[in-house]
Amino acid sequence: MSKPARQVFVCNQARPPGHPRGSCQGRGSNDILQAFWQQVQTRNLWEQFSVTFSGCQGPCDSGPHVLVYPESVMYGGVSKDDVTEIIDKHLLAGEVVERLKVPDSVW
Repeated sequence: MSKPARQVFVCNQARPPGHPRGSCQGRGSNDILQAFWQQVQTRNLWEQFSVTFSGCQGPCDSGPHVLVYPESVMYGGVSKDDVTEIIDKHLLAGEVVERLKVPDSVW
């Protein structure tokens, strides 16, 4: 495998139900992570970008979060239905998905 151009981190932080900060895992981040991995496999995107899970990325109240490097773009409120758009627009075409990008004041 060659060095991927981009790295995707999907927050997979879990907290107990009812925790005041909530958690990305409690809001469906496992489904998001699985959707990324499925598309990487079925579309043979191994060399385009890498996907891994992460711990807490900070602003829990606007999760689930997906962080893309090297651009340092954080997406918030992501659902598994957003994964194809993130892949097609950002990861393959280099265009930030503005509707999902968290404001600079958040991160």
